Amino acid sequence: MKENQIAEINLTENALYIIQNGKKTKVTPKKFGQDLIIWKNGIVLDIDRSERVRIEGQEVI
Repeated sequence: MKENQIAEINLTENALYIIQNGKKTKVTPKKFGQDLIIWKNGIVLDIDRSERVRIEGQEVI
């Protein structure tokens, strides 16, 4: 029989946590963009991270 595991997280920081198979993965925020979570059979398989760049008159991006 498995014992219950307890983990502590900091509630004052912005983050997303994925708990899977008894392990915690912290997904940290980025300045702009989006994260797409890919699921397979009820388990997170991948996270697809994209970044948005705002156009503010710069010559090159």
